[in-house]
Amino acid sequence: MSEASAVPTVLVVAVALIDPDGRVLIARRPEGKQLAGMWEFPGGKVEPGERPEQALIRELKEELGIDVNEACLAPFVFASHAYENFHLLMPLYLCRRWSGVVTAKEHDGLAWVKPSKLSDYPMPPADEPLIAWLRDLL
Repeated sequence: MSEASAVPTVLVVAVALIDPDGRVLIARRPEGKQLAGMWEFPGGKVEPGERPEQALIRELKEELGIDVNEACLAPFVFASHAYENFHLLMPLYLCRRWSGVVTAKEHDGLAWVKPSKLSDYPMPPADEPLIAWLRDLL
């Protein structure tokens, strides 16, 4: 077994919520969590037996208190990043429609940011390559 295949692959889903002004929502990781203080796209781990879209709908309800219809999640791009103890595979979806008020239930803060300004916020290494896609295509 090669060293590269000795680490597990973790599937995490994320979303770029886009408001009517074309801004993207990012959330700051709370103290006590890995990568605390960094900004990220909302989402989370896909549980066994869960489809990525189901996981994202669940995570958005838990983290932000909003309801999202699966038809409103558009697959956009994905990140593939090697951390020391695992390999992260993270599809990023775009979403422009949801119901409810976006509220920070599990984060230290939320920010609506123009895609051209996303690089002004420190993000985990896996999220950083996604910024260019959002900036160039939104």
